[in-house]
Amino acid sequence: MKERTGQRSDMVGEEKEFWRPGNMLYPVPAVMVSVGRPGERPNIITIAWAGTVCSSPAMVSISVRKERYSYNIIKETGEFVVNLVTEKLTPAADYCGVRSGRDTDKFHEMKLTPQESRQVLAPGIKESPVNIECKVTQVIPLGSHDMFLAQVMGVTVERRYLDASGKLHLNNAGLVAYSHGEYAALGKKLGKFGFSVQKERTRRKKS
Repeated sequence: MKERTGQRSDMVGEEKEFWRPGNMLYPVPAVMVSVGRPGERPNIITIAWAGTVCSSPAMVSISVRKERYSYNIIKETGEFVVNLVTEKLTPAADYCGVRSGRDTDKFHEMKLTPQESRQVLAPGIKESPVNIECKVTQVIPLGSHDMFLAQVMGVTVERRYLDASGKLHLNNAGLVAYSHGEYAALGKKLGKFGFSVQKERTRRKKS
């Protein structure tokens, strides 16, 4: 997950500088993507360029450099599993991002357990709280990376993050984000979706 920092090119007023184009959209999720081919040991690649692209059907995207070992595996099989990363899994995520699966058994080295998937052949990571099984629908060449658009075929969730009614409390899992070369734990809750409108409605009712 190498990145290039911007270089100063011009001043924008007294308090800001204008830099050349660069990847500055942070924070982003740090995820471990597990892949596998029949007859070969499975592999894990850590990816920061990942995201949700559609809700119906549920779809995600990951961007991978062509020289990465997992690139050809994903392209040949058309499958992968996105595994969310917790604070406890951060060392493993970092290791899987800097070591190559060509000569390293990352599951073994990081003491991770391959988990059988329901809808794809690629395994998930048992120690991850959420495993998102994906099938590639389109490969888009972009430049340094190719983007794999994929449909979500199913999701496995760790039961301990479900309450009695079956509601998922994912923020209790201690998820991490990647921001400008550093891993960070999610911070305190600032609000929930729609809270700004909710406050306004409450104020109007009281007035």
